[in-house]
Amino acid sequence: MAFLPLRSLASAARGTYEGWLGRLSEELADPSCDRYDFCRRILTDIYYPQYRDVAPEELPETTRIALLQMDARNITLEPEYYSDIDTEKYSRVKPLLWLWEMFDKSVLGENVELGVLFRRMLARHIFRSCGKNFKAFHFVKFSFGYNMEVGDDVVVHRHVLLDDRGGIRLGNGASIADYANIYSHSHALADGRDVDTPATVIGNKVRITYHATILAGVHMADDSMLGAMAVGTKDVESGQVALGIPAVPKLQKPAQRPNHPATKDPLADA
Repeated sequence: MAFLPLRSLASAARGTYEGWLGRLSEELADPSCDRYDFCRRILTDIYYPQYRDVAPEELPETTRIALLQMDARNITLEPEYYSDIDTEKYSRVKPLLWLWEMFDKSVLGENVELGVLFRRMLARHIFRSCGKNFKAFHFVKFSFGYNMEVGDDVVVHRHVLLDDRGGIRLGNGASIADYANIYSHSHALADGRDVDTPATVIGNKVRITYHATILAGVHMADDSMLGAMAVGTKDVESGQVALGIPAVPKLQKPAQRPNHPATKDPLADA
């Protein structure tokens, strides 16, 4: 196979993006920042800048309702209906989760460079911990958000569900491919209201490939792998490649070639 590291690339507007994100990051870092107002202002500027200074009573009713959606205080999200939610913790992250989701639905969200940098900024104020060079692509979804522990150099690709209800740990260098699902809660067969919430652990340099699913409480040991469309129901040991439904170890990862040089990540932290 060919050795194909990522190309170095930066858009002509990167300075503009970095300036905007720098100002937003400074505002979020201020302990007195009203995160709900922060979310409302940014989303209003993205979706309805023409109505920023218009009196609401002068607008059609449906337009007023649409503007209400810019403020996370006016919406409910599914995790808020869960009995085990920590309402104090969730209140702090809810406006940032809503901002993340609505950013992704906007014209800005498909821009890979801006999107990765914007989500990285938010992740550091949502997750329990977030290491350097975190990359999340388009339409990543969380449950609580505040139960995420993310190491260095983690990549989460498009349309991934990270159900951190019981807690998810992503180790250094972990890679989660498109349309994967990682769960940390399960329901009893007899009554769906009986819920178990064991933490799910993805070790260092683990690869979760396309459309794979990991069920609650599974531990993927360092350098293991879950194959495409596989369903992980049991722990996978270091170096093993688990395939199938349910996934069972079928392969052993070969040793990494020592002749490949280190390469630069074009979207790494400055």
